[in-house]
Amino acid sequence: MASVLSFHVANKKLKPREQPRPKLRPGWALVRVRLAGICNTDVEILRGYHAFRGTPGHEFVGEVADVSGVSGSLEKKWLGRRVVGEINVSCSAYGYRSVCVFCRRGQRTHCARRTVLGIVAHDGAFAEYLTLPLENLHAVPDSVCDDNAVFVEPLAAACEILDQVNTKQFLEAAVLGDGKLAQLIALVLRTAVPEVFLYGKHETKLALARSAGIKTKKVRGDTSDLKRVQESYGLVVEATGSPSGFRLALGMTEPRGTLVLKSTFHGAASIETWPLVVKELTVIGSRCGPFPTAMALLRSGKVGPASLITRTFPMSEAAAAIRFAQKPGVMKILLKA
Repeated sequence: MASVLSFHVANKKLKPREQPRPKLRPGWALVRVRLAGICNTDVEILRGYHAFRGTPGHEFVGEVADVSGVSGSLEKKWLGRRVVGEINVSCSAYGYRSVCVFCRRGQRTHCARRTVLGIVAHDGAFAEYLTLPLENLHAVPDSVCDDNAVFVEPLAAACEILDQVNTKQFLEAAVLGDGKLAQLIALVLRTAVPEVFLYGKHETKLALARSAGIKTKKVRGDTSDLKRVQESYGLVVEATGSPSGFRLALGMTEPRGTLVLKSTFHGAASIETWPLVVKELTVIGSRCGPFPTAMALLRSGKVGPASLITRTFPMSEAAAAIRFAQKPGVMKILLKA
């Protein structure tokens, strides 16, 4: 195969690069990218998040082009299959003789030696091809189109809340933020909690949520919300991507309530910790989640995230696409290889 196109982070910009086809470790797959999604983490990477150097991108749907070091039956099973992939690559995939304590506990997403697709020391999906271990791949059913399948990774992150929190104890929940992840979280919570309210500052995004059956409330997105917003909830999910959002979420969580943190952003956040103690709050950090649960929601039709797509760019225009993704009112931007 001739050289393949990828985009690398350089001086806080995406730069195209032609390079040889990635080499495979035993038990790994070469995946031809069909669609890749741009998320806020990719934008934060350009701002310095994790000091990442390489090819970003961790949301994708692709097709297995090659596998290495497996039996003929496994090769037959995977070659040509449409797939999505879990982004954390753990000890076992790298062939370490002694796996870390987290992998021994079954907590592979917290592997002490892990790499993370497009985020930590592993080239990602803003390229024609990527590599992942077969153990990370999930086949996409024929009934799930590419435009929905590309959302499996962030949708799984939203589904993680269902595993972390006993949602049956809540009649209401609030999601702070009106971006892509916040809207996915609201859609997922609506399958488990009777009433879900999405708080955001962009009317066009709130209207998109309402069209999907989500109740919405408008905020300004600054410190004035701390005095203006009087509602409180037993379950609050913070997904604004902003330090001010965290402070508002802290104020909106009822005594002995549960606050789930989803935002990742580059830089420090200044907060007062006394409400955590005085209100005896449970605070849960929430990251990656279960792909099978997300896929089941897509198959059932209970969640249809393709409505969040604003525009699809050719992979060759990745630099322009990530600039466009940062414009006001823009939701999900995809790259098509």
